[in-house]
Amino acid sequence: MSRICELTGKRMMVGNKVSHSHSKTRRRFYPNLQTKKFFIPEEDKWITLTLSTTALRTINKKGISACLKEAREKGILKK
Repeated sequence: MSRICELTGKRMMVGNKVSHSHSKTRRRFYPNLQTKKFFIPEEDKWITLTLSTTALRTINKKGISACLKEAREKGILKK
């Protein structure tokens, strides 16, 4: 399973780990992903999504239906 938010498209970033002596080695920055189940009343079914915590806050603000519609328009979510 890839570490990508299914709603916003957030994915892993790469950067440098910088030591005290400023020698740099490559490292990865992973998004904070959570797996959540949501009930969609329009379709009368449950879906499971892997979401970033930012996407969870957006769902709490706008609602799951509006967020899914927006993601489908952007082409991030296929269904």
